[in-house]
Amino acid sequence: MPETPSSSATAADEIPTPVPPAATSDEFSEHAAESDAVSAPGAPEPVGDYKLVLRILTVATFIVILNETIMVNAIPQLMSSLHVTAHAAQWLSTAFMLTMAVVIPTTGWMLQRFERRAVFAAAMISFALGTLLAAIAPNFGVILVGRIVQATGTAIMMPLLMTTVMTIVPLAERGRTMGNVSLAISVAPALGPTTSGLILQFASWRWLFLLVLPLAVVCGVIGFRLMPRSGSQAGGTLDFISIPFAAVGFGGLIYGMSQFGGHTPGAEPVVDPWVAVIVGAACIAVLVWRQLRLARNGGAPLMDLRALASPGFGIAVAVMCIAMLAMMGTMILLPLWLQATRGLSVLEAGLVMMPGGLMMGLLGPRIGRLYDKVGPKPLVTPGAMIVVAATALGGLVAPHAEWWVYLFIHPLLSLGLALMFTPLFTAGLGSLPGHLYSHGSSILGTLQQVAAGAGTALAVTVMTSRAESLAKAGENQADAVSGGVSLAMWVAAGICCLAVALTFFVKKPAEPAMGH
Repeated sequence: MPETPSSSATAADEIPTPVPPAATSDEFSEHAAESDAVSAPGAPEPVGDYKLVLRILTVATFIVILNETIMVNAIPQLMSSLHVTAHAAQWLSTAFMLTMAVVIPTTGWMLQRFERRAVFAAAMISFALGTLLAAIAPNFGVILVGRIVQATGTAIMMPLLMTTVMTIVPLAERGRTMGNVSLAISVAPALGPTTSGLILQFASWRWLFLLVLPLAVVCGVIGFRLMPRSGSQAGGTLDFISIPFAAVGFGGLIYGMSQFGGHTPGAEPVVDPWVAVIVGAACIAVLVWRQLRLARNGGAPLMDLRALASPGFGIAVAVMCIAMLAMMGTMILLPLWLQATRGLSVLEAGLVMMPGGLMMGLLGPRIGRLYDKVGPKPLVTPGAMIVVAATALGGLVAPHAEWWVYLFIHPLLSLGLALMFTPLFTAGLGSLPGHLYSHGSSILGTLQQVAAGAGTALAVTVMTSRAESLAKAGENQADAVSGGVSLAMWVAAGICCLAVALTFFVKKPAEPAMGH
């Protein structure tokens, strides 16, 4: 997540005690223990009422993340109102997703380079401006620009929230605090389609933005007044060479994966999905090489990949990506199954999935308190096992079950994910030295987007392939789709078995030395 001859030395001076590029895990741990007390995981910045700050920041994050999925149900109405094709309308969600993929990798550098309050103000102003543009848009072009501006603010908020938690919350209370934060990160995307479905039952698509705008403005004003100023910054000069590689790399990879069998009829991909994935992967390879080179030469990486040298962070990220893959695959498969095979409407399908989303959010604070007492492993390992059991059970019953069966299976899956997300966020970021919190949050957010795209691509591809095979064998459409959903969920269960194995290596970070 830039290097010029004149700025390399300055950037090197600004970065506090960098880890050598070839640092081993032991050397990384020694470096973490030697970090300044201000940036150490056990030494939070002094803030008056940090709980109030985090409440406002969490609410703001919930509002902006909710908008990532809020347009799902509005596409038909937008096509009629603005006289656009399905191909064009789909870009309201695609452009939002791609903007997130492009901006998130830059947030690690951004949070180190600029004062925290300024970053929060930029995020909320961007989101509010984009929301206003979309609400008053006279044509499709303006609403598309509004969604892109919205997504820019949204992409900044999650890394900002995570970094702020790790910076100002005492180590003993991070689990509980991160549990509260999980309400915004985990529940908001799940509630987006349900929320939009309810609004569109009574009002036009413009109210999806008009109802959000005043909330965003109020949260932005209050949050700016309460947001504590961050300490000295060490971001260096922005590496403009890395930006296009990050944009094309992550944007191409996520766009390509999201298009594998999953586009709306009449809305074929602009770029062949395989071309997008291959080009994206090649650009990411170049990006990784450049980030490692910048770190080795004392420059300012866009994404400081030295964070991945921490085994605690690397394992937590791997498990979380697998869990995200399972969650996004299920979010795609279940609504499709409920509508295509059991005849439920879009709103009814969203309501079936709402209890699970609410459960995940409500359990977050309780699981966070348990984390503070027992650490991550007693929570994460059973959670991964529950995810495997829930996805396997979903695959088992899909061919014959009634729709209401998933009122039990989806909350079971949500319970497993809730047991995983909060401990993994807390333990993973807590394994890093303080000056890498912002880059760790950026890496985590970026890989979550990639995992979500991979989960969508895998689920839709497996389901579509199996359904087509069954249809050719003489099955009716409903049974063919059910068979495809069943196989896709079995595949997800198999992949999640790897997460179970990795959870045995997740550990609670030890409190580092408090100073020199």
